[in-house]
Amino acid sequence: MEGKRSCLSSSIPSDLLRRIRKLTLSILTNLSNGQSPVVQIDRFRNYCTETSGNCYCNCGISVGKELLTLQRECHTRRLDVLLRVLLVVQTLLQQNRHGSKRDIYYMHPTVFKEQSVVDRAINDICILLQCSRHNLNVVSVGNGMVMGWLKFSEAGRKFDCINNPNTAYPVPVHVEDVEIDIIGVARYILVVEKESVFQRLANDSFCTRNRCIVVTGRGYPDVPTRRFLRLLIEKLHLPAYCLVDCDPYGIDILTTYRFGSMQMAYDAKFLCVPEIRWLGVFPSEVEKYCLPQHCLLPLTREDKTRVEAMLLRCYLRREAPQWRFELDLLLARGLKCEIEALSVQSLSFLSEEYLPSKIRGGVYI
Repeated sequence: MEGKRSCLSSSIPSDLLRRIRKLTLSILTNLSNGQSPVVQIDRFRNYCTETSGNCYCNCGISVGKELLTLQRECHTRRLDVLLRVLLVVQTLLQQNRHGSKRDIYYMHPTVFKEQSVVDRAINDICILLQCSRHNLNVVSVGNGMVMGWLKFSEAGRKFDCINNPNTAYPVPVHVEDVEIDIIGVARYILVVEKESVFQRLANDSFCTRNRCIVVTGRGYPDVPTRRFLRLLIEKLHLPAYCLVDCDPYGIDILTTYRFGSMQMAYDAKFLCVPEIRWLGVFPSEVEKYCLPQHCLLPLTREDKTRVEAMLLRCYLRREAPQWRFELDLLLARGLKCEIEALSVQSLSFLSEEYLPSKIRGGVYI
């Protein structure tokens, strides 16, 4: 995918429009000749459960093809949805406009039935046209926030976070339009899982005291947040740390930042942040910080199933064995906790003691 992407330059819209015409023409030609059209969609994955280490996951290499034909009813519906969404994309590109996935859904809600159907069609189109979603002028409603020692502009609009380093600014949706002024006073980037912790750090003037940039995706990060974080690291050349809850969902969010998601595995190389380091909260730290029993919760059956599935992922075995060790420990102890459990020490313990001491001492994996 990476090599094919490089051929898309400033003429991306016209290139994509030519590809759309070629795709639709081949379908129409088959139909006019009385033949069932066959649409071949490459399939990608960013992990598997192969233990030999001989897999090609997360390498941008297709692991197979899915063939869509009119001979199967479920394929006919998928092709119908795909072509409807493709028509919207073509219009957006021709008019140089942007639309959200939700906008597209509401154009044919009775046909699409649910948002996930549109999401799948958009991913299929990206694979067919060998591009990223933002190249289609399809954008997400941004959830991410940023604060700290940073200046950037998006499509001519300037954001000077440095004047108010503890004030939250929205992560830009059109990341391709962002220009970053390189600020040498920022020491690192801290990614936090959720908004409540982000606000705790803002209230404690964490960025002012530590000269850093803090980003949150408010849960599972959306595409703009992941693209913006990758851009920050590439342009500013700063170390990046991630703080998540000590539970299966927090650790899964951590892996999404570093390795990408299965749903968008075709674009993983352009969304993942391999440089990110896990700062906490580790299962092995529960005793070290004397978290009382009432701050700990037992893992549910769903939690255990999720951990067991994560332990099988090839990238943890291959690239992050220490993360896998902590996951094993989480499962063995059967207890989880939130970041906020550290507040049992004091309300400012997280910002004044835990984070600075860990970063200063290099206690991350």
